[in-house]
Amino acid sequence: MQRSRPSTYLFAARALRDFGDGFVAILLPVYLLVLGFSPLQVGVLATASLFGSALLTVAVGILGARHDLRRLLLAAACLMVATGGAMSVVTDYALLLVVACAGTINPSTGSVSVFVPLEHAVLARNAGDRDRTTVFARYSLVGALASAVGALAAALPDARAFAGLGQLIAIKLMFVLYAIVGVAGTLLYSRIPARPPNREAKDVGAGLGPSRAIVLKLAALFSLDAFAGGFVVQSLLALWLFERFNLSLSEAGVFFFWTGVLSAFSFPVAAWLPKRIGLINTMVFTHIPSSIALMLAAVAPTLPLVLILLTIRAGLSQMDVPTRSSYVMAVVTEAERAAAASFTSVPRSLAAAASPALAGVLFAASYRAWPLLICGSLKIAYDLLLLLQFRHHKPPEER
Repeated sequence: MQRSRPSTYLFAARALRDFGDGFVAILLPVYLLVLGFSPLQVGVLATASLFGSALLTVAVGILGARHDLRRLLLAAACLMVATGGAMSVVTDYALLLVVACAGTINPSTGSVSVFVPLEHAVLARNAGDRDRTTVFARYSLVGALASAVGALAAALPDARAFAGLGQLIAIKLMFVLYAIVGVAGTLLYSRIPARPPNREAKDVGAGLGPSRAIVLKLAALFSLDAFAGGFVVQSLLALWLFERFNLSLSEAGVFFFWTGVLSAFSFPVAAWLPKRIGLINTMVFTHIPSSIALMLAAVAPTLPLVLILLTIRAGLSQMDVPTRSSYVMAVVTEAERAAAASFTSVPRSLAAAASPALAGVLFAASYRAWPLLICGSLKIAYDLLLLLQFRHHKPPEER
């Protein structure tokens, strides 16, 4: 029983955090547009946010092997509180860029976050090889369901209860709610037992040792995937739907809620499928069809057809998340896990940070379909390279 408690607290903290990320990712472009900023500026701010996450994740990777993970999680949660408070009062674009870069605002939802490598390391040390993928699938399921509820909550500024306040004030109150979520996360992280750093960390340089080569190769591939995904982070996908089809905030919230629910229930399948075909095959052969659906959505002529294709994508595109996390944790030693999670996340964050600004340029130039087409084609290239490089490198449970 004691063994499962840290995971329980992490699941609850992940749910709260993804709830906050779920509504912020949708409200962020609306907030910036209401303040009078352009789609290009929305993309640049998303880039600043992802770049800042990458820098924070670098620091976590260096510190994670030598410091108590609980303490680092508490520091990250406190930063989330400060970020929500700052976003609720700042309206100057330059200051918003600073908050986005130094804080925890996540325009993509999901796994691009300073919290992720720390949580992965805690989960992996409490799960055996046979249970590891299942634990990560449950972790992703909880996060995706919470993110879906958060997306639904993004419609609150349009609700009648907020009508007298005005949309701008209502959105600011949602950022206050984001800070409150951070406070609750701090309380949950504080319940995780403190654990001294692994003694092996002294021999692991900057956190990586015998697994350095495979981690760097995976990081390079993951960066390609993240660069592709940065063209269609949730904030920009919402912006695309707002501009192309005049979708309302309420309609967008409902749509992202249901796609989030669908993504969530793909995670149990992601835990079952690797036992039949392996982790790498699961990552690749669920990812490629989702990329095809995205590319078709880019050129689909009607809103219903676009929503159907994006729903299909949602049901498939996230199945590689728990399998990817499980695979990374499986092919490194315990002392390297925090660093491995960080060093595979950092290139993802850096690569993802470059593409939203490029997507903003394309939106501003009225090339609205191109970000989706670029994203899909690059993701397919990533999947084929991953299969080619790692199909024979098996985790312990598949040997």
